[in-house]
Amino acid sequence: MSTVELTKDNFDEIVSGNDFVLIDFWAEWCGPCKQFGPVFERSSEKHDDLLFAKVNTEKEPELAAAFDISSIPTLMIVRQNIAVFAQPGALPEAALEDVIGQARALDMDEVRASVAEAQAQEAQGASGERAQGE
Repeated sequence: MSTVELTKDNFDEIVSGNDFVLIDFWAEWCGPCKQFGPVFERSSEKHDDLLFAKVNTEKEPELAAAFDISSIPTLMIVRQNIAVFAQPGALPEAALEDVIGQARALDMDEVRASVAEAQAQEAQGASGERAQGE
């Protein structure tokens, strides 16, 4: 399967419409991005049940900023609308396959529970700060 180009116009629809998305944040001028590109493409051919997508950070600076992308290439994996992996650097093929395997093995019920707990603690901390400031 070939990769899909993500833009600010199609990002939400494509990512929310797929359970497992690998996103490569890259740029034309980036040497490591050019090294990682073929690795990402080959992996997309091995895993036709997953969506592989690319964000050109030069053309889509808003998307790069929204995800705090400060180094490229950066690989992000989104499962069921939750970012479960984000790491800068050009991964070798074996490492990419390992990361995909780990992301596949995640228990998404546990991940959702963990996210909900973190959000509850964050909300509790924010309300506690307001109470102290009053």
